[in-house]
Amino acid sequence: MAMKQILSPLPGTFYRRPSPDKPLFKSDGDRVAVGEVIGLVEVMKSFHEVKADQDGKIVRFLVENEEPVMAGQPLADVDG
Repeated sequence: MAMKQILSPLPGTFYRRPSPDKPLFKSDGDRVAVGEVIGLVEVMKSFHEVKADQDGKIVRFLVENEEPVMAGQPLADVDG
């Protein structure tokens, strides 16, 4: 299987949790399915879901919670 990356759809702040008191959407080593939410990117108080575009296992997140990201920036490595 090939390693692939999930990319940020737009610039903003990346969130790995739906809210501060909730658990992470996904962690390193978790399985992920196409269309499954792995995080959120917030731009000007608008939140956009980041979804997996392939089935596989998240090898590692490349961005921490609440870290700024650019459009097209890799967020996670996925082994499909």
